[in-house]
Amino acid sequence: MSGNVIEPSAVDELLPDWNNPDNPSRFEHATPATNDKLRFLTKNNSIPIPAPPQMNNHGNYILSLNQFSKWLGERAEEIGVEIYPGFAASEVLYNAQDGSVKGVATNDVGISRSGKPKSSFERGMEFHARVTLFAEGCHGSLTKQVIKKFDLRRDSQPQTYGLGLKEIWEVKPENFRKGEVVHTMGYPLPSSTYGGGWLYHFGDNLVSLGLVVGLDYPNPWLSPYGEFQKMKHHPVYKSVIEGGKCISYGARALNEGGFQSIPKCAFPGGALIGDTAGFLNVPKIKGTHTAMRSGMLAAQAAYSALTANPDSATVFLYDYEDALRSSTIWRELKEVRNMRPSFHSPLGLYGGILYSGLEAYLFRGKTPWTLNHAEPGDHAATKLASACAKIEYPKPDNEISFDILTSVSRTGTNHEEDQPVHLQVADWKTHARDQWPKYQGVENRFCPAGVYEYVEDAKEECGVRFQINAQKYVFTSSISLSFSYLCITTNANVRTAASIAKPATSKPRLRISTGRSVSPPPFPNPQYILLPPSSSHSLQSTLTIVNPNGLWNRHHKVAKDLSIL
Repeated sequence: MSGNVIEPSAVDELLPDWNNPDNPSRFEHATPATNDKLRFLTKNNSIPIPAPPQMNNHGNYILSLNQFSKWLGERAEEIGVEIYPGFAASEVLYNAQDGSVKGVATNDVGISRSGKPKSSFERGMEFHARVTLFAEGCHGSLTKQVIKKFDLRRDSQPQTYGLGLKEIWEVKPENFRKGEVVHTMGYPLPSSTYGGGWLYHFGDNLVSLGLVVGLDYPNPWLSPYGEFQKMKHHPVYKSVIEGGKCISYGARALNEGGFQSIPKCAFPGGALIGDTAGFLNVPKIKGTHTAMRSGMLAAQAAYSALTANPDSATVFLYDYEDALRSSTIWRELKEVRNMRPSFHSPLGLYGGILYSGLEAYLFRGKTPWTLNHAEPGDHAATKLASACAKIEYPKPDNEISFDILTSVSRTGTNHEEDQPVHLQVADWKTHARDQWPKYQGVENRFCPAGVYEYVEDAKEECGVRFQINAQKYVFTSSISLSFSYLCITTNANVRTAASIAKPATSKPRLRISTGRSVSPPPFPNPQYILLPPSSSHSLQSTLTIVNPNGLWNRHHKVAKDLSIL
């Protein structure tokens, strides 16, 4: 699904022969970027504009990030790393003595919608380690917990976000230009809204296209999904995909805060790496290389800390914070730090383009000032529905544009109907009564999967009833980013294995299953079952305990040194 233009600097250092034709295990699906275009779109035309140096893709590659991650996982397994796809970490574990992180626990599976165990119930596992690296991506559920516990944002500005919507198309050969990279600005988004689109030609007649919408958009009538479908009818996009076939759809939140929003990344017992820490370079439209680089720096710091303190129960990665500040990650994010917040000016899109051009070609990040992001966050930009023009979106034609249910069916997401809902509302009636009059159902529009819905109901005080269609969820995290005042909480990264959308990695080599009948009647006596340890040298033992009440305690997997979430 994930079309991506990767700057190979980090992978070149980590695996120098990753793309070498003489390497039998090389990654075989990288398409060299051959041609760059940047266009400003009006409703029916496109205006070529010079691309800033940050968007130069000479030497970069277009690839599927899912395929690339799978390939990297296979290389890691070759040297003894154990990978457990399909198991979501649901809880951070802390040492009782000093409060440091001691690992994570996976979620329980086989629980019904009512919260009761089913016949397929399995208790989660605990992974204990002296160092735990959090790589959950944007707005991870456990990352939010450790950021709050250790106050990691005490010296940083609020994180800002965008919502990316993407499709993969198989296009007609005559419309395919292998290696071409196209980025667009302007239409269909209004000048008050930050964002842009892209077209990446890669593989065999495949095109990745999509739209990113900054979540600080002011008009609650705007629908990112509607804007995306409308964008595809512009000649720049339609000329490529017309007559082709849409084969996949997805959406995800992105960190856009950049340099100003980087939190403290190290804490007792662990660290934040990759997009969890917010290392996406927005003007460059790339974050894979910075994510990989941060993981490499964290690994080096972890090795140094563990070998220097072999007997210490708590490890702090001081070297990681220092290494980040002297790395290319820090330098490139600092250089472009003022570009994204420049779009907050009264001049909106046009002022941001003008200032970003000055930064790219003249200032190059050397200005003595740093622009601030809006406080307290993106949601503060949202205006009342009554103060904004209502936006009506054209009906999809089912050839270029599609309704939201058709797109959701292309995500490959498979939720069990009978499982706990991870999206929770404190008070359904209060939510509808407070929010509907102000924003007229903004939740219907900002979600790219139709999860949130207002249904007409004459029995309700405001005439509508708010409901959540959790089975449609595609893991974007947009709800808790866009409108934090809505009192909807998510555990979006905690779902059962049946809820994962098209797993990209191979099946785990070890999956411990603990008996399946845990319903009453309870076991009459305690039972202690010692399972054999994993063949990996990194695990000491695996212990399953059944208590007298017949409920399974977590399996405990105790790692000697390092676990990566």
